[in-house]
Amino acid sequence: MRLRDYVIRRLLLVIPVLFGLSVVTFVVSRMVPGDPVKLAAGPQAKPEEIQRLIEEFGLDKPLVIQYLNYMKGLFQGNLGRSMLNRHLVRDDLAKYFPATLELVLVSMAFAIVIGIPAAVLAAVYRDRWPDQVSRIIALSGISMPLFWLAIMLQLILGQWLRLLPISGRFDPRLPYPREITGLLLLDTLLLGDLKSFFVALKYIFLPALTQSLIALALIMRLLRADILEVLQKDFVRMARANGIPERIILFKYVLKNGLIATVSMLGFLFGFLLGGSVMVETVFNWPGLGLYSMNSALSLDFQPIMGITLFVGLLFTLVNLATDLMYGVLDPRIRYG
Repeated sequence: MRLRDYVIRRLLLVIPVLFGLSVVTFVVSRMVPGDPVKLAAGPQAKPEEIQRLIEEFGLDKPLVIQYLNYMKGLFQGNLGRSMLNRHLVRDDLAKYFPATLELVLVSMAFAIVIGIPAAVLAAVYRDRWPDQVSRIIALSGISMPLFWLAIMLQLILGQWLRLLPISGRFDPRLPYPREITGLLLLDTLLLGDLKSFFVALKYIFLPALTQSLIALALIMRLLRADILEVLQKDFVRMARANGIPERIILFKYVLKNGLIATVSMLGFLFGFLLGGSVMVETVFNWPGLGLYSMNSALSLDFQPIMGITLFVGLLFTLVNLATDLMYGVLDPRIRYG
């Protein structure tokens, strides 16, 4: 199958996935106990105000009609409005997504920069101290509760040592940098504002480090195992018998083959972190999609919940498609089908 046909087929598969996701999210959001209208109207709201809110958001209609109306708006690019603040969900996503994207990108950078060299060292020095240290880090990353780690980092590095800020995205005492892309680190570099860049870097360090731990642990475990497996292959023995230096064997032949499964997992982790940053953003008061979705869920604000779910689902699907296409770059023998 040609690459173009493969990409088209995968993009077409996104439609039923998002449709199923919309149905499940719509049904579940309507089954949650509680009255979102009273929450949005406030405790002092009069009955006529509550009724007006119900009619404004079409909640007086049957569920099937509500869903069809939502889908009709969706095809027109309208994700609805928040019942709580009346903002367009589309505008809120555009406002909060850059903060989440920046946090995920920095988290993935931490995980890759630390995880890949650590996995290589662990495989090369198998059962020696670098391997033992990497195992401890990997085990801690998988088993340690992230909220506990986040609080410990806040206490030690933020409160006791006063090295890093413990919440927020930028120092409120300083003028907020002008937004170009919404990615604060990138924007400050584009503006040539190094002072603001380092301030933003200090604010993102703790949440990104916390969020990177699971990805770091998985990269180290998977890549170490794959490198050890590749080291036993015949072509590696042949290369060694021909006198090729060990460094070239490791980085040119072994690492390239060992990275295939890791690249696949990176795509999954990227999507996972995009949709799973709720806890980290809440603990660090990071103004991204995770905090936005948490506030929406606590308020039973249906439209933002639907919008976030579909948006993250679409991103997750596209990231996985990009990951699959990367296979062909790493290993030209792989065929799409």
